[in-house]
Amino acid sequence: MDTARTRKTPLDRVFTGIERLGTKIPEPFFLFLYLLIALALVTTTVAAFGLTIEVPGKPEPIPVRAVLSTEGLVWFLTNFVDNFISFPPLGTVLAMMLVVGFAERTGYLTSAVTLAFGRAPRWLLPYAVAFVACQAHVMSDPSLIVIPPLAALMFKAAGRHPVAGLIGAFACGATGYAGGVLVGSLDGLLEGITEKATQIAPVGIEVHTHIAMNYFFAATAGLLLPLVGGFLIDRVLEPRLGPWTNPDGEHATELTPQQRRGVLRATALLIAYAALAFGTWLAPSSFLRGETGTLVPSPFLDSIVPLIIIAFLLAGLTYGLTAGTVTNRSDVPRMMTETVKDMAGYIVFIFIAAQFIALFTWSNLGTLIAVGAADGLRAAHLTGFPAIIVMVLLATVANLFITSGSALWSLLAPVMIPAFTILGYDPAFIQAAYRIGDSTTQAVSPLNAYVYILLSVNRKYEPETQLGTLLARLSVFVLPFFAMWLLILATFYFFDLPVGPGSGIRL
Repeated sequence: MDTARTRKTPLDRVFTGIERLGTKIPEPFFLFLYLLIALALVTTTVAAFGLTIEVPGKPEPIPVRAVLSTEGLVWFLTNFVDNFISFPPLGTVLAMMLVVGFAERTGYLTSAVTLAFGRAPRWLLPYAVAFVACQAHVMSDPSLIVIPPLAALMFKAAGRHPVAGLIGAFACGATGYAGGVLVGSLDGLLEGITEKATQIAPVGIEVHTHIAMNYFFAATAGLLLPLVGGFLIDRVLEPRLGPWTNPDGEHATELTPQQRRGVLRATALLIAYAALAFGTWLAPSSFLRGETGTLVPSPFLDSIVPLIIIAFLLAGLTYGLTAGTVTNRSDVPRMMTETVKDMAGYIVFIFIAAQFIALFTWSNLGTLIAVGAADGLRAAHLTGFPAIIVMVLLATVANLFITSGSALWSLLAPVMIPAFTILGYDPAFIQAAYRIGDSTTQAVSPLNAYVYILLSVNRKYEPETQLGTLLARLSVFVLPFFAMWLLILATFYFFDLPVGPGSGIRL
């Protein structure tokens, strides 16, 4: 034991300390209950001083609203049920988990991953998982629900610790969310907000925006961040998890002929379905294109969730009928019911978390923090790359409280774009810098509802896992990813490289 202790590196001791600190974090339900109480006290105190927020583009200052007031209590009581039912991720999460759980219970996901990756080189898996996860923004938020459980199955099929694949995929998907080699809906959302913010720019300065104006920067991140993520999964995260004993056998790589036939049929159907969906989207005058014929944004991208749901249903049902795991019609709702039982803990957590997040939004406290910090940065008159770094740090910290990237950029862009445009910076570059803050702390924000989905899935492999332990493991990825993001940004800045087609560093 003494020998083992002396072999611990300083990094090991740091991560051990983080995990010990993480165990002090309360269970999610009580964490948000305490946050709700703190929010009520803070907003009531701030509102008593009459503080308001000047948001560019808004005709009047926005006040901070007190939760412990007549107005606050009335709003809370009359919106209590709606806060829960209309919580944005709730419908997506439940719908996705219904069909993902169905496909898993039929055996399709396990068999497909076993057939595809059961004999793959062990060293390759962490980097393959990291690469796929770092392109995940193309699928939008559903990627954080779908990819991590599949990565866990990949690791399990190869005889590696499934939790390493699970947490690694989520961490790479969240901290690398704004990168990727493909243009997606995120690019359209950010560009639309940036375009509006440029209208506040000083007269005489012409700026132009387009959806791919960050493509070179984002694609570079999508290629380099997986190298960091794969290394962290393989050399840092998995060794700290300890040995994994597969209850299904050390290497579950052999499928029966019936299972193999089921995988091939289901996968062939999925390929045909994907070809039909993408072909319809790409066809001229398609109803899945935007109003002016655009591919991004378009109804196709807005329909990603139902399209994925149909895909999992088709694959699970085809496999189940072929492999004999689905023998009658009642098997389908029964398997979905079992999945809902697994989601009971998440639903209970959302019951209280939704109230806090709704009140936090209603109070305007988050807006005060974000806009106040942005105004402070502008008043400091920082210039050059240090000013860019401070802006990135501001977005990174604010992202812990406002986890919607478009919502946070809507608050920051009207302040940052005009301020940096005056200094001669292209809005495309400022948007690229913002993408770092929009990603880096996403994986460790207690306000990120998808963290609690990850916790639920993690407990399938490690029933005693606590929220603090999970956040500590995810934190392993934050600083290395942040450093790589900044290195990429600095390279583009100091070598004056275009961040996208026709978009440079300076005007």
